[in-house]
Parts: sequence; structure tokens; C-alpha cells
Amino acid sequence: MLNKHWHKLFVNRKHFSAIMTKKMNKKEDKNIETAEEKVEQKTENKKSSKKSASKELKKDHEIEVLNLKVKEQEDRYLRLSAEFDNFRKRTLKEKADLAKYGDEEVMLRLLPVIDDFERAIQSLENIKDIDAMKDGLMLIYNKFSDFLKQKNVQEIEAVQMDFDTDCHEAITKIPAPEKKLKGKVVDVVEKGYTLNGKVIRYSKVIIGE
Repeated sequence: MLNKHWHKLFVNRKHFSAIMTKKMNKKEDKNIETAEEKVEQKTENKKSSKKSASKELKKDHEIEVLNLKVKEQEDRYLRLSAEFDNFRKRTLKEKADLAKYGDEEVMLRLLPVIDDFERAIQSLENIKDIDAMKDGLMLIYNKFSDFLKQKNVQEIEAVQMDFDTDCHEAITKIPAPEKKLKGKVVDVVEKGYTLNGKVIRYSKVIIGE
């Protein structure tokens, strides 16, 4: 009877031990699974963090590229604006010059006419019986001179003036009749003229030396 009791106790103890071992194994398995899940979660978090960082870098790069494109467009606009402004100013200047000097060729062709008038008047100075002709010629000359003045054509002063290459053209040199005329214009062979301040024909002069 006692042996049966001990045997039963031993069996129950063995059974209890098996149950406890089984529970502990389950708990360990569960702990292992939990640890693995934590590791996987950390791995996923790292991956997610890397992915997020990669997206931020990509976004920053795209923003930088867009900023560069905007800067390039702004620079291009400024260049085009400056070029257009220069073109506009140049066009306005060309129009102004055309309006100001448009008559240059006409005036240049008319100058020989006034030269002929002056020569005719000089040849008539010694003739005393043709006063009427002189008056007529002088009238034409004066009218024509007034016309030139209205067109802003001005005679270039030359006689006894310092020789100026900007408006005088030296034909020859002669001994100066006076000491004070050295290096100055002593005679004019052909008068020079300006149109609105621009030389359209140089004075052909003789220089004293």
C-alpha cells in the first residue's frame, strides 16, 4: 500500500515536472518570439528612418535644382531686359541723329552754289556800272545764307584762328605776314561748314609759319 502511494506520488511529481517544463519552454519560446519581433521592429524603424531621410535628401536636392533654374531664368531675364534697353536707346539715338543730320547730304550739295555766288560777287566788285546786278546777286546770296542758317548750317571761323585739325584742312603753308600769325590760318581757300555742330565740310586753309 505504501509502495503504491510513493509510486503515485512519483508519477504525479514527474507529470508536474513535465507540465512545468512545457510551460517554461512555451514562455521561453514566447520570449524569443517577442525578442525577434522587437529586433524586426527596430530593423523596420531603421529602414523607415533611412527611407524618410532619403526622401528628405531627394526633396532638398529637387528644391536646390528648382532654385538654380529660377536663378538662371532671372539672370536671363535681366540680360534680355538690358539688351532690349540698349537696343531701345540705340534706336532712339539713330532716329534722333537721322532727324538731326538727315539734311546733311542736301546741305553738302548746296554749298558749291554759295561758293559760286561768293566768287561772282568778288568779280563784280570792280565793276561800277552794274549796281543793279550787284544788288540782285547780293539779294540772292543773303536769302540763300538765311536759308542755310535756318537749317542750322554755320560757317566755320578760320582766318587768324589757331589751326584746328578738328575743323580745318591745311592746303599749304606760307611765311606768316606777321609774327602773331605763326601757326594760325592766314587765308581760306574754301570755307568750311557745320550742321548742328557737326563738321560736314572742313575749311581748306593756308597756315602761316
